[in-house]
Amino acid sequence: MSTQITSTDRSVKVVNHPLAQSTLTRLRDYQTPTVEFRQKALLLGRYLVYEAALDLNYRQTGVETPIGPAKGVALSDYIILAPVLRAGLIISEAAQELLPTARIYHIGLRRDEQTLQAITYYSKLPDVLPSESSVFILDPMLATGGSAVAAIKLFAGLKVKTIRLVSFVASPEGIATVQKAFPEVKIITASIDEQLNEHGYIVPGLGDAGDRIFGT
Repeated sequence: MSTQITSTDRSVKVVNHPLAQSTLTRLRDYQTPTVEFRQKALLLGRYLVYEAALDLNYRQTGVETPIGPAKGVALSDYIILAPVLRAGLIISEAAQELLPTARIYHIGLRRDEQTLQAITYYSKLPDVLPSESSVFILDPMLATGGSAVAAIKLFAGLKVKTIRLVSFVASPEGIATVQKAFPEVKIITASIDEQLNEHGYIVPGLGDAGDRIFGT
């Protein structure tokens, strides 16, 4: 029996916009070719990061238009993108278009297929980050939650202000794992799928995101 998680949970945001959902549908289709899959993955990444950035902090500022002065805002958070290698790179690419001044720290994690536990093979974070840091952890698939928790731990130890997890699809089990370890982390996804299968893959999911993005 799968863990029951709904889109009404305060820590979970399901992006139900028709454009996001139609894009996700093309990603799910096993007949979608690699070129289109990559294009759609970039598009869905933009939609999700846009939603994830809704609560970024900003300060009041002013500018001069060709006609006269105007009030405006400027982002005040120290924004960090943390793509989980390798599939997370596609969301990072999309996020950079929306947040071009963001710093990028790559996180290398792989799953032990026997234990389903996450193993960190690459991480090069500074010893200290600004207290106003807002971290976007980017991983297309939130399956068991092991990789997500491992990535979150790296930044939680640096006492950053906020951490968001952005995934194309998520399993109820993966969401529950993240919520148990880090209830303050907000999860942004396009879908909460049915469950995990016996191999730890999301059902119905969309297959191996990394393989489909990179054509391997």
